Amino acid sequence: MKISLKEQVPKEVRKNLEDYDDFVAHLLYHRGITTSKDAKIFLQPDFERDLHDPFLMSGMEKAVDRILEAIEKKEKIIVWSDYDTDGIPGGVLMHDLFAKIGANFENYIPHRHNEGYGLNIPAIEKLAEGGANLLISVDSGITDVTQVERANELGLDVIITDHHLPQKTLPPALVILNPKLKDQTYPFKDLCGCGVAFKLAQALLKKGDFDIPEGWEKWLLDMAGIATVSDMVPLTGENRALAYFGLVVLRKSPRPGLQQLLRKIRVNQRTITEDDIGFMIGPRINAASRMGEPMQAFEMLSTKSVGEGAQHAADLERINASRKVAVTKITKEIKKKISTKSMDSPVIVMGNPHWRPSLLGLVANSLAEEYERPVFLWGKEGNGLIKGSCRTGADVNLVDLMAQAPEVFDGFGGHAAAGGFSIREEAIHTIEESLSAALLKLPKNKTQKNFEADLELEIDQVNKELLAKISKLAPFGVENKKPEFLFKNITPSSVIWFGKGKAHLKAMFETKSGTVEAIAFFAKRDLGADAKKLVEGEKISLLAAVEYDSYKHVPRLRIIKVLT
Repeated sequence: MKISLKEQVPKEVRKNLEDYDDFVAHLLYHRGITTSKDAKIFLQPDFERDLHDPFLMSGMEKAVDRILEAIEKKEKIIVWSDYDTDGIPGGVLMHDLFAKIGANFENYIPHRHNEGYGLNIPAIEKLAEGGANLLISVDSGITDVTQVERANELGLDVIITDHHLPQKTLPPALVILNPKLKDQTYPFKDLCGCGVAFKLAQALLKKGDFDIPEGWEKWLLDMAGIATVSDMVPLTGENRALAYFGLVVLRKSPRPGLQQLLRKIRVNQRTITEDDIGFMIGPRINAASRMGEPMQAFEMLSTKSVGEGAQHAADLERINASRKVAVTKITKEIKKKISTKSMDSPVIVMGNPHWRPSLLGLVANSLAEEYERPVFLWGKEGNGLIKGSCRTGADVNLVDLMAQAPEVFDGFGGHAAAGGFSIREEAIHTIEESLSAALLKLPKNKTQKNFEADLELEIDQVNKELLAKISKLAPFGVENKKPEFLFKNITPSSVIWFGKGKAHLKAMFETKSGTVEAIAFFAKRDLGADAKKLVEGEKISLLAAVEYDSYKHVPRLRIIKVLT
């Protein structure tokens, strides 16, 4: 396995970045930052400077006028949001805005298992029957042509706010707010769904005549921050500002439900990071819909009652625990089946009508890593549709693979490493054979995976000063990856497996200034056999990130790869 180091900063760029030391300049250069001006913008986010005027978005003026008209006439507004970690915070954001304004509104989140993603006609008909006049979607709706047509027939105006890619035919909505529209004039294209909703909130407060203190909308940034980090959009441009200031607000957020959840999961609110969102908060919000109860997460985030917040946080923790049990049960069931059959097939395909499709991506991911081959798992939705998820632990593009077997799918999508699909019932018995044959048609592209480190460091360099420099570039995420460093020939003084099922790995390294801990959560799954290379007293090399241990308030290494 090859580990390479990123190139040094060219002399002309280093001169441009002379205000920064070699370490910071190197990290900036490898994020595409080559001038002092760009470095200042990146390292010192500014709310007024970095967020664009919401009225630059095509359709914003018309959307705001229609909402203001609805508020003035006391029309009933429906906020229809998706059930994930983008849509639920987006729904909460709109809830808080309309509650503050005094609008006549209701939040609606579809049931993931029974209704599926996006708008659906039965619910639209029921909402229209209940007196709805205006429907505003959050993080969904851009592909729902027939659903919007039905809403129009029933007298509902529809404003779509979404960020997903539009198809050739757009829904006949009154207004579509989506930065990815072909004729969209907005200067930043990569907002998440909640980010688009935040722009709508900004515009409403800018144009509307409300008795609300200037700058109040900044309190909504906690929701925009959770969604921006969780939805894996690029943390560049306006998204970097939303994530950065979202974390600032999260550290002060008065939401009682959120505070109760943070206490339960032992996250210090004052020092909350993007990792806390990604690994602790986001999965619990997602668990609500995966287990069929998305309103639990919505109510936890939106309630103003400490008692209700505590109850919702407890419910969400219970739901997340149930999700873990369900995932473990399905995984064990599949592994038992695998142990009784030949592993000659290059593709693992399994299904059960009793499995929730919403859980199968989590299961497929761990199996693909362990068995190093594509994994396709299917279950049945409450509405009878057979749907599934796929992941690959091999050098196989899943979309290309599914495209080679179109006869078994009703639909499929995703990207190279992860995807989703729906299949016809009669294809259940032939899908493994079809995919195995399809895999043979793909070009052989098995290559050794190469890793690239930002820099090579000595273990003695891991201290608070180094972490302070790295933290200047946070929050980290897509297109602003956490720096990774090569540590050569270091010797652990102890190696410990811990946690449920001894799934996590911790190693200790002695330095001139004390002990540095290195950790790998779910090491057996993510590091595989390489984890066994870590042996007390024996030299090893690591590819690792340097991060802040919020419990011990010291730097630690998060192990990415173990090297001999």
